[in-house]
Amino acid sequence: MDRRQFVTAAASTSALAALPGRALAQGTGGDAALNAIFTKTVMQSITRSPEFATFAGLDKGPNAALKSQLSPRTAARREEDLGIARGILAELKAIDPATLTDANKLNRDVVIYQTETRMTAAAKFGLGGVQRPYVIMQQDGAYFNVPDFLSSSHTIATAPDAEAYLSRLSAFSKALDEDSTEQKAQAARGYLAPGWSIDLSVGQMEKLRNVSGADSSMTKSLVDRAAAKGIAGDWGPRAAKIIEGEVYPALDRQIALMKALRPTTRSGDGAQRLPRGGEIYAAALEQATTTNMSPEEVHKVGLDLVADYSGQLDAFLKTQGLTKGTVGARVAAFNVRPDQLYPDTAAGRLQLIADLNKQVQAMYAKLPQAFSHTPKASLEIRAVPVEIQDGASNGYYKSASLDGSRPAIYFINLKDVGDWPKYGLPTLSFHEGVPGHHLQIATAQESGDIPLIRKFGGFSAYSEGWALYAEQLADELGFYQGDPLGHAGMIQSYLFRAARLVIDTSLHTKNWSREQATQYMVETTGFAKARSQREVERYCTQMGQACSYKIGHLAWIRARDKSKATLGSKFDLKKFHDVLKDGAMPLTILEARVEERTRAMMV
Repeated sequence: MDRRQFVTAAASTSALAALPGRALAQGTGGDAALNAIFTKTVMQSITRSPEFATFAGLDKGPNAALKSQLSPRTAARREEDLGIARGILAELKAIDPATLTDANKLNRDVVIYQTETRMTAAAKFGLGGVQRPYVIMQQDGAYFNVPDFLSSSHTIATAPDAEAYLSRLSAFSKALDEDSTEQKAQAARGYLAPGWSIDLSVGQMEKLRNVSGADSSMTKSLVDRAAAKGIAGDWGPRAAKIIEGEVYPALDRQIALMKALRPTTRSGDGAQRLPRGGEIYAAALEQATTTNMSPEEVHKVGLDLVADYSGQLDAFLKTQGLTKGTVGARVAAFNVRPDQLYPDTAAGRLQLIADLNKQVQAMYAKLPQAFSHTPKASLEIRAVPVEIQDGASNGYYKSASLDGSRPAIYFINLKDVGDWPKYGLPTLSFHEGVPGHHLQIATAQESGDIPLIRKFGGFSAYSEGWALYAEQLADELGFYQGDPLGHAGMIQSYLFRAARLVIDTSLHTKNWSREQATQYMVETTGFAKARSQREVERYCTQMGQACSYKIGHLAWIRARDKSKATLGSKFDLKKFHDVLKDGAMPLTILEARVEERTRAMMV
């Protein structure tokens, strides 16, 4: 779902009554007041964002009407949300921490931090996001998000669910027009994606547009899922009529607008091309890393880590007989070895996904060695939809709904199977699946120790840092024992994330071009040019986020090392990992929380 905006406003408590970790008012004094604010905020979020309601599995009962709706995408709605967030913040700050339990002190601190950072884009810059300052780009906009949302998040189990899908399909046309209106206004202020991003966006729009309504993936998703549930109805013709008569005309208007705006976009690829770009990037970097590190500090960490991991890969490559040329060139040569490639066919793609599933299942068997809790939520692995694969990330994770109606999904971009040499795939599965994103996010969602407000919309540095830590943990659990290729895949993954620190800061503070950044990634990591360019394009239009991974990883390792040094023989890895039950939080709060847990284990 789209988490760019902090959405808040009012609904009935019955939607939350059966959910774990619900923040219904209870206790006395400050705790009761705080829990009441949390409950109100979550219920406001549900009604003001139907997508959030669906994503969380809360679009039923008294909130069933939300399943037929999409959120407004207007400047007026952004201002309303900002006003509501300011009110919530004032209420939270009015509660004296001294009146709270230790658990609620943590909850209050985290939600205040989250609310303040989410307000920054609208309050300071009049934007939907500081990390994503563009309304329409190759990885954002209704054209990109809504079809994927309908397919992967909107569940279909009954005829009313199918009817709701049709209603949302009709609302899609309005969302497209709202995006077009907002993009036109933001372009007049100087906030328009780089030309190549507009080209990619238009290309994806045209790919979505240039099939008949009957052959649209949106129609097929509805028809296939209704048939699988035995839901009779003329779903296909009705969906095709909406697409042909409402969605495509709105898409045509958006395509025409973006083509008209294309010649007006400013040159350059990084934050410097934008009004107040330096301020926006500073805010984006702070939001992404949840630290006060300067771009130059992040850049220096990146350079040091690139040198370290390059040295480790150099030693591995020499064992493979690859001794000449740069590390990146030798990795590139290794990546195209026939034994490392899947066939570039439908069968090859199916085999790749089947192997990913085997890797995830093998890791599930090892989890009890390091965790006291194994997630109940199921995990599916799917290819990125072909309509958006040109601009989509190489891999990403969507969490399950709280009510169990929709599984978690780990998406992999299979536009080119050559992007995925076999030796690097296990670490991707550990990052996106278990013990990475799926374990971390599902553990928080299933935790009874945190309120509902903290089960969604986490912190990139925490979750991406954890996912990199999970790659390391897989190695520590012996997954690569006797498998030097798999271990090399993990080191290459770390080199890739270190290179991101250099690239992101260079794009946005050192005037690097997309081409310069792509060449650096190819030469440093050995990734194919097409894959590297997709990554760099993401960093250009999603500022700072790429820095969250390695900065977060360093914080997780630092926290664990400090706990081990303090506890000595009393250190228990499972108990250390139980901090996941406290939910996502900024890195500074995480390290303080680990210290608190460590002191408790000393008793």
